[in-house]
Amino acid sequence: MSWSGGLIDWLEGDTAYISVVFSWKVPDAYQRSVWYKQQGYKVRVGGPGVYGNRKYLSGLADLSGEVDALIHHNPNATMASRGCPVGCYFCIVPKMEGKTFTLLPDFTPRPILCDNNLSALDGEYQDYIVEKYKKYDVPLLDAISGFEPRTFFRGTYLRWKAINRGAWRFGYDETSEEEYVYRMIQILKDEPPGKKRIYVLIGNESFEYCFRRIMQVIEWGCEPHVQPMMALNTLQKRPIIRFDWTEKKLRDLARWSNRWIWRTVPFSEYKSSYK
Repeated sequence: MSWSGGLIDWLEGDTAYISVVFSWKVPDAYQRSVWYKQQGYKVRVGGPGVYGNRKYLSGLADLSGEVDALIHHNPNATMASRGCPVGCYFCIVPKMEGKTFTLLPDFTPRPILCDNNLSALDGEYQDYIVEKYKKYDVPLLDAISGFEPRTFFRGTYLRWKAINRGAWRFGYDETSEEEYVYRMIQILKDEPPGKKRIYVLIGNESFEYCFRRIMQVIEWGCEPHVQPMMALNTLQKRPIIRFDWTEKKLRDLARWSNRWIWRTVPFSEYKSSYK
């Protein structure tokens, strides 16, 4: 198996599998597909990065299993449901998997749970997932896509706390979500900062509003993970530029946040090497 920053490939028998996490890795996936075909392998390509760029690989690789490819490469990953009812315009999930949940009750409990929105699932099905983890005595080390503040309540916390050994992950994507994010943070107030990882989208609002959301996350005792907004089918790892942003400011703010530089240096004094 080979991993290269968002692209994974591996061989099984006469077939080469390529999982593309990010859309800007599609050109690399194309090159690898050509190479494997020349070596006589069948090629199957999948993952969220492929969804908006299938035309580049059509006729070269089998794309029929594109939704399943992302977790196929990781024996520690699983999914108990697909889809998400929220329908965020900057997220690939509603387009790939739909805005209604598809339940997968036969899932195998594994340490990494890749479901898109656990707290929006029906309570009985959430209980089913938790009980299955308990039954097979499998620790939940990471619910990587996490929870939705609008549907996260005290009961949700108590339900998942029984098995969750990893961080509580959720998003603060827009200023309009402040009330729900703050409520969720109050529910999680006894958890240490390192276990409250909040994804903060930037570039979708003005700098003032995005920066305010980051600072709120820090002031509320959590850790931000900042993500500049990108086009879902972009072939270059470059953010969308809107409002009063520049590419440099987007990258600088993400680095300042994600490298925990905010602990020692205010953003106004941060000097990066990025041009």
